Amino acid sequence: MPITVLLVDDHTLVRQGLKLLLSQDPEIRIVGEASNGLQALEQVGKLLPEVVLMDLMMPEMDGVTAIAQLRKDYPDVEVIALTSVLEDASVISAVRNGAIGYLLKDMQATELCRSIKAAAAGQVQLAPEAASRLMRELRFQEEAPALTEREQEVLELVSKGMSNAAIGETLCIGEKTVKTHVSRLLQKLNVRSRTQLAVHVWQRAPR
Repeated sequence: MPITVLLVDDHTLVRQGLKLLLSQDPEIRIVGEASNGLQALEQVGKLLPEVVLMDLMMPEMDGVTAIAQLRKDYPDVEVIALTSVLEDASVISAVRNGAIGYLLKDMQATELCRSIKAAAAGQVQLAPEAASRLMRELRFQEEAPALTEREQEVLELVSKGMSNAAIGETLCIGEKTVKTHVSRLLQKLNVRSRTQLAVHVWQRAPR
């Protein structure tokens, strides 16, 4: 089955261009469009897409606010911030509010399609420039708190983009137990999203 996608951008030409490009991939199906955050919330409620491509600078309700509300109301829907703006504040805000990805509009269509498919599978998608900004933010933290062996295992699998169900199968524990470990990791590491957990691991990986 194709991955269902909702396009959210206040520029009609941008939405039309994205729709044209993405429609070339048979594994992706555009199910709707919205021109601001409020419309995005309404459309997600009706269509329940697997992935939302969200612009950040829009009237009525901006993308960051919409991302936070979507993640609260529809936690199974993955949101990718797709924008021409690369600012520390926007990157950090989008990820803190639950975006699984932060991509730039100048990327290649084939790469965008790949990113949509990866995001639908729960894999973090960050433009290199966005990842560097997030890693710089995490460097302001003091030394990471001690984690249990199980928490370390869960953290490593989250950084690989695995879903809670897949992590549970790998570690032979229940999905609810995985959710509990993820919640504790978010608290211990003082971050708000799985994307930030992944960046935490990447930052500390040997160079």
